[in-house]
Amino acid sequence: MSTRINALFLAAFTVLVVIAMSMFTVDQRQFAIVFQLGEVKRVIEQPGLYFKIPMIQNVRFLDNRILPLDSNELERFITSEKKNLLVDSYVKWRIVDPKLYYISLGGDEARARTRLNQTINAGLREEIGRRTVHEVISGERDKIMVAVSERADVDARRIGVQIVDVRLKRLELASEVSEAVYRRMEAERKRVANELRSQGFAESEQIRADADRQREIIVANAYRDAQKVKGEGDAKATSIYGQAFSDSPEFYTFYRSLEAYRGSFKSKNDVLVLEPGSDFFKYMKGSGRGNDKGK
Repeated sequence: MSTRINALFLAAFTVLVVIAMSMFTVDQRQFAIVFQLGEVKRVIEQPGLYFKIPMIQNVRFLDNRILPLDSNELERFITSEKKNLLVDSYVKWRIVDPKLYYISLGGDEARARTRLNQTINAGLREEIGRRTVHEVISGERDKIMVAVSERADVDARRIGVQIVDVRLKRLELASEVSEAVYRRMEAERKRVANELRSQGFAESEQIRADADRQREIIVANAYRDAQKVKGEGDAKATSIYGQAFSDSPEFYTFYRSLEAYRGSFKSKNDVLVLEPGSDFFKYMKGSGRGNDKGK
């Protein structure tokens, strides 16, 4: 009786072990590949409880989440200007065909990362190689990421992988390129400064010439007005003199004699030799006689 009970207990235990070995669960973050004697029999993509044939079938789990591929080192690429550019990229990828992924790479994630890294670098090398430094850094960065992502996705599909996104985290010029760019910027700044100085000097000369021209015009106008006023004064004086001469010729003759006396005896050193009977002493003689009579 005890032997029979032991046999039943052993059979029940064996059944439980077989059932336990036949059961497996698939997490929602995983794919499951069921192998039978090394051959892929089925791929399980939905989470749940599943069964397999013990000792004959085995299960391999793969991650179905979006995985990162972050290059820790800056990769060197050459632009169309033959200048070195250091690029740090970031890739998001996921397994979309577990069977093809396993057949292509043996389910090895390290091999998948190496393959994807090579594909991304090849795409970046081609896209950056056809653009200038300015286009890569500022102008067409988004276009480069889209083009590399699309091209890498086509290649990745051949190994059961999807490229979700490609990003360029950091773009840096190599040290020698940075120095060359700095020197070119410095030369450009100097050229602009010299050009501005030249323009300023030309404008200052133009302003100075215009000021001189206006000064000459003002002086000329003032001289013209002065000569006009002087001429008008001389004309008026001549008119007055003429009128005075017409009204009193004797007074006009006397006035002209006074002007002659004044002009002849401006200095004490002036000497004038004349005959006593000269008309120059006409009024002096008359003045002297008048004084003598008064006495």
